[in-house]
Amino acid sequence: MRRILVALMLSATPAAAADVNDYPTSARADYVFGCMKANGETRLALEQCSCSIDVIASIIRYDDYVEAETVASIGQQAGQIGRAVQSTGALQDMLVALRRAQAEAQVRCF
Repeated sequence: MRRILVALMLSATPAAAADVNDYPTSARADYVFGCMKANGETRLALEQCSCSIDVIASIIRYDDYVEAETVASIGQQAGQIGRAVQSTGALQDMLVALRRAQAEAQVRCF
């Protein structure tokens, strides 16, 4: 019985970790590189920026993060498209969720 329980626990662990860690390494690295450019290219900045993306990843699923970052980028565009994004409630909700995750990361890591 004990062996079965241990086997079940071990087999469940990778699935749980995959659910939590759904950000690709390249996306995390891209975030850290950009963050370090903005915060100084020091060892401390590396640690803070790595912490920051880990916090964001613990709050927002990767697909939602990508969508929110896309909305944020488009919303910064001048003209009709940028205004349309800025005035759409559902898109603003995405941005609010992203900004909250970023604020939490700022508090925890910097």
